[in-house]
Amino acid sequence: MRIFIEIPTWLGDAVMTTPALENLAQRYPEARWTLFGSAVSLSALKAHPKVERIIEDTSRQKGNRWLNLRRLAKEAGAFDLALSFRRNATTKWLLFWLDAPKKGHYRRLSTQSEHQVIRYNGWLTRFLGFDARPGALKLYHTPKTYERPTLGINPGATYGSAKRWYPERFAEVAEALSGRYNILIFGGPAEIEMARAIETKLKEVGVKNFQNLAGRTSVEALIAHIGGLSLFLTNDSGPMHLAAAYRVPTVSLFGPTNHVETCQWQNPKSAIVRHEMPCAPCMKRVCPLKHHECMQAITPKEVIEAAKRLEA
Repeated sequence: MRIFIEIPTWLGDAVMTTPALENLAQRYPEARWTLFGSAVSLSALKAHPKVERIIEDTSRQKGNRWLNLRRLAKEAGAFDLALSFRRNATTKWLLFWLDAPKKGHYRRLSTQSEHQVIRYNGWLTRFLGFDARPGALKLYHTPKTYERPTLGINPGATYGSAKRWYPERFAEVAEALSGRYNILIFGGPAEIEMARAIETKLKEVGVKNFQNLAGRTSVEALIAHIGGLSLFLTNDSGPMHLAAAYRVPTVSLFGPTNHVETCQWQNPKSAIVRHEMPCAPCMKRVCPLKHHECMQAITPKEVIEAAKRLEA
């Protein structure tokens, strides 16, 4: 049996499909998968033992996107089942051209606030007609082994600036914990300046046991590094879900997003730091009120205390 699976574009969303994918693997143990999606998401999920082929969505790169999607669908070949964890117009177009007798794309089955893992799993199991609860997040990359307890810091959030805490505050927390941990600073190419700001602050206060990896790791290397951490400090972001997949003790900072829907899934060593605000969760990329109070209100002291509770 061959199954085509379009995975979400965003890294965190892709990782949140993994409980549903594990149930899919149990449902069809003989099946082989072809994954379709962004380069980032494919890098995270391609290590799954069911995956025999990956197809990167290059439809935006050159020419007409709709024609490119049709071509990619035709070139993919024939499948027994085609699934998509996305629900936009391009997904419907892609599925239309795919050669598969049974096709389906993600739909929200409830308007109530619930975790995205539950939504993905609920849609999949209902569409395929079986009952299975979502288990923990699962990735198949081997985590790195560190010689000394290591703290990871993730100051970025690809979705937008509203989700980001401040470099000087990350640095203050890192300084307070530097006696117990070596420190790694993570970030993508767009987050190099934030990481450098943290690096500068740490140097100013004499902290030396840190390494800035921002812009220097592949997705696979990022997963391995995060998977072996002793403690992780992060905004609501894709790397936050990577840490959850490896049960890394994590302090997550939430402001404009809904922590009920996108917090770490089934990580017993997870702490959320957030403040109730009349304007939150606004779900905006940039603070529409210009004050960013949902993140401004989070203090380094609160974060340090949350980290110490996880150490207990």
